Amino acid sequence: MQEFNDNDDIMEYGESKIAVSESDVGLRLDVFLGSYCKESRSHIKNLIEKGNVTVNCDVVKKAGYTLKLGDEITVMQEEIKQLDLTPRNLPIDIIYEDDDIAVINKAQGMVVHPAAGSYDNTLVNALLYHLKSLSSINGVVRPGIVHRLDKDTSGLLVVAKNDFAHISLQQQIASKSAKRYYYALVDGVVNKDEGVIRNFIDRSSKDRKLMAVSRNNCGREAITLYKVVERFPNYTFMEYELKTGRTHQIRVHSKHMGHTVVGDKQYGGSNKFCLNGQLLHAHKLVLTHPRSGEIMTFSAPLPNYFLQVLNALRGDK
Repeated sequence: MQEFNDNDDIMEYGESKIAVSESDVGLRLDVFLGSYCKESRSHIKNLIEKGNVTVNCDVVKKAGYTLKLGDEITVMQEEIKQLDLTPRNLPIDIIYEDDDIAVINKAQGMVVHPAAGSYDNTLVNALLYHLKSLSSINGVVRPGIVHRLDKDTSGLLVVAKNDFAHISLQQQIASKSAKRYYYALVDGVVNKDEGVIRNFIDRSSKDRKLMAVSRNNCGREAITLYKVVERFPNYTFMEYELKTGRTHQIRVHSKHMGHTVVGDKQYGGSNKFCLNGQLLHAHKLVLTHPRSGEIMTFSAPLPNYFLQVLNALRGDK
């Protein structure tokens, strides 16, 4: 078991909503917030430039915005939280391991690494217990983590056990030579058999905890390939291939297509089947071994709750 109890800090967000009254009309946004939040002008300017301030649900990046009566201002303040990362004897499915890498089949409901609201009992806590070493490139909070899966997304991810492997895997993901495939069940019937979704993803102006396709090409480019596997009367079983790895990418792109992932409460997916999370599973991972150069393909079967829904739909055909 690896000892790993160094302290580290992570960001937690606190949200404040402020209604503009008659006495505030005509004030500059930064002046008003500086008085309200009791913060320096430079701190307020930084919050605005980072997109942490919205007016009437729209991100405003101009400190000189003039307040109007009835404006509702939302401020997302970053707060430092001290973290003590401890190994935990949590069950995890290690499907492959050698001196350089480990491949994990992550269960739905497990957070990959500590973050606001989830400080313990994460995959990282389990890795610290079960593996003898992890890379240090991503620091104390994310040791060994090269790429992530959302809490309620199941399936494969690769972990780097040393910095040499981490750098190689990062380069493979950046160059798109590593391939990541997902299965999903989405709402509605997708008409095209296959296609490419290419646009930009940024934080949602309506909810800063969510992502959205940008209307003005802000944010980061996101590319997803999709293919229909099986159609049902009201659903479609899909395979996605990630060409980029943006936060919530498949879930956002599915919603953008008009076909939300079933069970995805955050993005409006249906939940007729009383699921605990979205039906999204990272089923195949192809990579080049950092040391040997061997092309390696890993696969993970669909979890039982996903199979049960598919079998129910097949019975209704």
